[in-house]
Amino acid sequence: MATTVLLVEDDAAICEMLRPPLRKAGFDVLEAGEVGQARTIVLEQPPDLILLDWMLPDVSGIDWARTLKQEPLTKEIPIIMLTARGEEEDRVKGLDVGADDYVTKPFSPRELVARMKAVLRRTTPHASEEAVEVEGLRLDPVSHRVTGHGQPIRIGPTEYNLLLFLITHPDRVFTRGQLLDRVWGTNVYIEERTVDAHIRRLRKTLEPTGHDHLVQTVRGAGYRFSTEL
Repeated sequence: MATTVLLVEDDAAICEMLRPPLRKAGFDVLEAGEVGQARTIVLEQPPDLILLDWMLPDVSGIDWARTLKQEPLTKEIPIIMLTARGEEEDRVKGLDVGADDYVTKPFSPRELVARMKAVLRRTTPHASEEAVEVEGLRLDPVSHRVTGHGQPIRIGPTEYNLLLFLITHPDRVFTRGQLLDRVWGTNVYIEERTVDAHIRRLRKTLEPTGHDHLVQTVRGAGYRFSTEL
């Protein structure tokens, strides 16, 4: 699964400069020139990381970062602020609202990519190939093994990828369409209801160890992985 980054930047020249190196580094790049457009993208296709300019035409990037970190569905999305404001007070303000890093313009695309990868290693366990464990359910991305309370769980490849995505994006609701894009890929054309069948299969797989309740249906919205009912 490719890592998706949302670039929220109203300077076309900066977007043009960043697009090729980000894609070369393996990122799927989504772009928005203002917060209003970015909000729609986040709802339709939640990114793995947001590159957020401080000065935007409709809403300040710093204000939107604060909102993102307060909302349950977006608080886990890492944010890197991009800004020409290099004073210490501004950097502290950016980090205080919950930004995970702060890059001052002008910057080199190479440095930015390195900072992005560092943030992703810190904030998403599967990006650093670290095992993830929730309530005794353990998934190891390196060995592709899943265990429940120490007992091996036999799991199919699609259910494994579905669990990997959900367990590393906890408490965020995803529609069937979003899961298709993020787990199966955008070039695969299958019915959205196929997701329901794999969710049922995943729950059945997790049932013997008592972890099926972690994969939850949110009526009228989609699915989420959560320890809270």
